[in-house]
Amino acid sequence: MVLNRIGDKWALLILDCLRDGSARFSVIRRKIGGISQKVLSQVLKNLERDGLVLRTVHATVPVAVEYSLTSLGETLTQAVASLTHWAEQHMEEVQEAQLRYDGKRIDG
Repeated sequence: MVLNRIGDKWALLILDCLRDGSARFSVIRRKIGGISQKVLSQVLKNLERDGLVLRTVHATVPVAVEYSLTSLGETLTQAVASLTHWAEQHMEEVQEAQLRYDGKRIDG
């Protein structure tokens, strides 16, 4: 169950985003890019439920909500950061390998 949650690409990106400190919903969405409002909301709720993210509501007008890592979430971020950064650095190589593989399957 836990591997399922942290294996989700959006969860990994959110955890990595919060590694630098708390952030509002709109900031997280802007930093990640490509994530819908609905998906971001659902993943944040799941991470909060799992005890990895803390949701803090500030009594301002309008109400401000910030998300941050819990102490449990912080213990996970080093591994998450390594995996996320590896993926960012090697994405093109993986995509090239996929194209080569797919080309062999079509030709072969």
